[in-house]
Amino acid sequence: MRKLFAAALALAASAAFAQFPNKPVTIVVGFEPGGGTDTTARILQGPLGEQIGQQVIVENRAGAGGNIAVDHVAKAAPDGYTIVLANVGALAVNPHILKTPYDPLKDLLPISMAAEFANVLVVQPSLGVSSVADFVKLAKEKPGSITYASSGIGGAGHLSGELLRRMANIDIVHVPYKGGGPAMQGFLGGQVSSFFATPISSISQIRAGKAKAVATTGSKRAALMPDVPTIAEQGFAGYEALNWYGFLAPRGTPKDVIDRLNREIVKALANPQAVAALHKTGTEPKSSTPDEFAQYIKREYDTWGKVVKEAGIKAQ
Repeated sequence: MRKLFAAALALAASAAFAQFPNKPVTIVVGFEPGGGTDTTARILQGPLGEQIGQQVIVENRAGAGGNIAVDHVAKAAPDGYTIVLANVGALAVNPHILKTPYDPLKDLLPISMAAEFANVLVVQPSLGVSSVADFVKLAKEKPGSITYASSGIGGAGHLSGELLRRMANIDIVHVPYKGGGPAMQGFLGGQVSSFFATPISSISQIRAGKAKAVATTGSKRAALMPDVPTIAEQGFAGYEALNWYGFLAPRGTPKDVIDRLNREIVKALANPQAVAALHKTGTEPKSSTPDEFAQYIKREYDTWGKVVKEAGIKAQ
């Protein structure tokens, strides 16, 4: 009798998941509206909803460099209806800096990569800086006086600044915000000298002359800013700090649900309108299988863990 009952429950569960999704799916984002993660989620929101025939909701749970959102999803029901679009900081860096309540390698199931891009170092036009050499020279002349904003502790912007600080041997001060949008507001308000920003949060301000683009942080020039040289080009060979986003679900989510989400996300990332919209923000769509994304997270986790340890990065 017990075996029959267990079999009936398994059959019922299988039938329920076979119908997935039969209600709205929520994408949780760990930053305030206006930043790169939020913008990417909202670009994919439309095509993803059309594909699955259900409403897709973007929910902002900002704070702690994306940790609050990841922890919320790690503790959510493992049914595929609550997933997170997380960044490199929350998955591969913050666990080495903060006592995160989640283990990114154990408490979540990767679904697919979503996007990858370089940040851009922008400075206040009044700073009189036009190159990385100018920036480094000024920082050495006035140690501790040059501040740089980022979207949060452990994020790609923070790592970009920390890597330059170490390679150039300069004393610059990190000022973390709760996302790219608030960081840009702080920059425009004159609260910080510079900002390792996402292309989406900075391109309009650069074009308006309110921010001066000094360099990008990738190994090659950004397609959105082909005239802006990389930091590596400007005397710091080997410098590279990329930002990336990816989708994950709570541990325990059924494999068929993960596979369905993967198929739909991969399809949404190939949607021509979505691709065009992402390219306009300087973001390159990058999908993957769940296993490929899991391996990618592990590599990044190990790589940035060594950087955090060697640099002595601590929570502020």
